[in-house]
Amino acid sequence: MTRSRIPQAAGLFLVLFFAIFPFVYSANDYPYIMHTLIACFYYAILASSWSMLSGYAGQFSFGHMGFTGVGAYTAALFSHYFYLSPVPTGFCTEFLIGDQYLVIVDAIGVTSSTLTQDCLRKALAVWDGSVQITPMPVWLGIALGTIMGGVFGLLIGLLVLPLRAAYLALFTLGFSEILRATISAEIAITRGQAGIELPYLFDSGITLFGRHFDKTDKLPPYFVMLFLLLTCLAIMFWLTKSKFGLFVRALREDQDAAAALGVNTTRYKILVFVITSMMAAAAGAVMAHYIRIITPNNLMILQMSLVVAMAVIGGVENVIAAAIGAILINFALELLRNSFEIGPFTLDMTIWRLVVFGVLLMVTLRFFRNGLIAPLIDHFTRGHVAAETVAQRKVAADQAGGAS
Repeated sequence: MTRSRIPQAAGLFLVLFFAIFPFVYSANDYPYIMHTLIACFYYAILASSWSMLSGYAGQFSFGHMGFTGVGAYTAALFSHYFYLSPVPTGFCTEFLIGDQYLVIVDAIGVTSSTLTQDCLRKALAVWDGSVQITPMPVWLGIALGTIMGGVFGLLIGLLVLPLRAAYLALFTLGFSEILRATISAEIAITRGQAGIELPYLFDSGITLFGRHFDKTDKLPPYFVMLFLLLTCLAIMFWLTKSKFGLFVRALREDQDAAAALGVNTTRYKILVFVITSMMAAAAGAVMAHYIRIITPNNLMILQMSLVVAMAVIGGVENVIAAAIGAILINFALELLRNSFEIGPFTLDMTIWRLVVFGVLLMVTLRFFRNGLIAPLIDHFTRGHVAAETVAQRKVAADQAGGAS
């Protein structure tokens, strides 16, 4: 195996490892480890997509957690307020679509819960079990959340991306905080700080590999999040290797020079912003259905800082490295929740783990400008380029010397 093939082999090994791991791991902490890995995949999607936006396109954004909130709340509100009924309720807002009625229930704030809203409860009482109400499909809500992430990304892009990168950072920071404040204030619709509940990803369970899994099992959401991560990485890797990726990198290096060469700079900045926004929204929607409750606290700027730090430590100019960095860092932060005994002293890592993480970030920024993992990948994929260049120049010099 040539050295340049080692990263591909390592990547295939990692994919196979994560695909096989749930079937071979059987320790008592299985649910906890599976939950941690699902969170790792979630942060890997956010870190890698932010790396695509910032590391490749040079567009520094603080809005990634805001887009996860857009995806999550779109999916939550869709599952909470929309139902299908074969007959009109006579109490709720409803529209006939084909042979079904689309029922929109009342917004009554923190007193409401799924299938117990006021107008729907009245209809159910009248029907006395004779009519079956159908909740909206979970996957349709996730798709709508992803689309809404793209819509918000497009609107922000059209407003801000014709300007320089500093305006994008400030605007997306304001966007995230305004979104969080709006969700907290609109108690009648979003339930505010009480949070809004969502159904399970597979509310009726699912059969995989000849085995039926209950809606509370960790394995189905594990593979859903892993598949979403691999899909996002495949899309971003393809984009970075295409003409699109070449234009995007040109914007990062010198936007004026790229524009002078005929690149529509605004168009490509908006495209990469919309694509990464949709990935963040999709991750947020899936994660919301997994944890089954979403609150405005999920959109705090601290979470955004964590995503940025994961991408920086992994390697902000390499989406694969950023994803690996997010997985390793999130797993390490979970392991550091345990206390350690050093002689007579007990070190409470629930307090100090973020300090350790901060020190690692500062060391990376000072001594490893392209992260800790990206240089390793480059060593194998591009390490031979310098040697080949020197050899070619030596051959050319020898030939020139012989000719003279």
